[in-house]
Amino acid sequence: MIDSRRRAVPVADHEPGSIIGETAGLSGKPALVDGVAVEDSEAIVLAPSDLRALLVADAMLGERITRALILRRVELIASGAGGPLLIAPADHPGRVALANFLSRNGLPFRALDPNIDQDAEDLLTTIHPTAVDFPLALLADGTVLRAPSETALAQALGMIGQADPSRIYDVAIVGAGPAGLAASVYAASEGLSVVVLDRRSFGGQAGASARIENYFGFPTGITGQALTARGFVQAQKFGVEIAIPTTVTALTCGGAGGVHRLDAEDGRRYCARAVIVASRARYRRPPIGRLAEFDGRGVWYWASPIEAQFCSRQEIVLVGGGNSAGQAAVFLAQHAAKVRMMVRGPGLAETMSRYLIDRIAADPRIELMPHTEIVSIDGDQTGLRGLTWRDRVTGEETSAPIRNLFLFIGADPASDWLASCGVALDDKGFVATDGSLETDHPGIFAIGDVRAGSVKRVGGAIGEGAAVIARIHTYLARR
Repeated sequence: MIDSRRRAVPVADHEPGSIIGETAGLSGKPALVDGVAVEDSEAIVLAPSDLRALLVADAMLGERITRALILRRVELIASGAGGPLLIAPADHPGRVALANFLSRNGLPFRALDPNIDQDAEDLLTTIHPTAVDFPLALLADGTVLRAPSETALAQALGMIGQADPSRIYDVAIVGAGPAGLAASVYAASEGLSVVVLDRRSFGGQAGASARIENYFGFPTGITGQALTARGFVQAQKFGVEIAIPTTVTALTCGGAGGVHRLDAEDGRRYCARAVIVASRARYRRPPIGRLAEFDGRGVWYWASPIEAQFCSRQEIVLVGGGNSAGQAAVFLAQHAAKVRMMVRGPGLAETMSRYLIDRIAADPRIELMPHTEIVSIDGDQTGLRGLTWRDRVTGEETSAPIRNLFLFIGADPASDWLASCGVALDDKGFVATDGSLETDHPGIFAIGDVRAGSVKRVGGAIGEGAAVIARIHTYLARR
């Protein structure tokens, strides 16, 4: 790998007979580290399709190789080896956003703060950035990106491949949350050609869960990132093509031969015989003045170690009463001095799993505040600086110097891109389906949180992902 001073640093040594590589080899994405032969060597190079065929053909060998590939990627993530180097102050919104993007996509990175890291200061003397250039992203090949968007960084890292507009997939899936990933695994493992598109990362809302403890088969619990990352690797193992980030802006239903077309924001097009709508939800924003002004500067919509670092020994506020809010409160309480958990209703019994309610009640660092709502926020150019909340019973208002506000008040369906096809929605924007998970347009199916009437649980989403493939087999057989 290349370190922050642009020096080649060894990551691992391999002996004769070793299998070299990590999970990027399953999809053909660019390798994160280079291999250097220190003596005359002979190597057998496996194309991604050959590697996947080997993993499927021999279950025992496939298990060993897959585990090795995953563990190597985990080690790269832990060390930051092979990924970009981000340079900006630790609390810079752009750096936080890029760090979140890379982390949620399972990509390694390192980050330096020029205010405290000498290595960053030394690098800046050769780059000469201005204030608007931050965050900087330094790639292993020497490329310097100045204030890149998530999409620009993804393109530079080779995350987004070229789309072949003449190719017709059996199934196109919009959304890489648990429902979409599960559907892709079942479809590809049963011989269908599959492409998965997501505008930001795999995992969806579930991927941001600090710990899921009521998912079958994991008695000690599992983080949302770990659970969905396994599904992501599993999908690649079966040959699913994944394009992240890709924002789908329009759907054209039933063109020539009954083929549906998906148009992406960047001009790429994907065609498929069947389309599964599993698009992620959009985080709901309460009607509080100046809220958007502090997004990424004290106002957060998820809780990962990246956000938690800003809460050390501070009093923070979390708004929400669902399972995602409960998991976030328990996680953040490990970092913050105190978590004020505010809900508009009388408590958590109607909206949260019992195990989380009990855990919150037992944690002295979490204070549940029922019948409470945020009425205003305050801040400056450095970020959020204070909140005012109201007791909805007494009308009493309280202000406090809170610098971090976490909002978990639900999400709205991301279904606006379906307007071009005229897929039926309910009055809240959720996709209407029949008992077979098919919409009112033949060949267009919907699963997961975006579907009207779905169970908003990870297990339910994965179940729908499995069930919809049986329906699609029937649909394709009729054509």
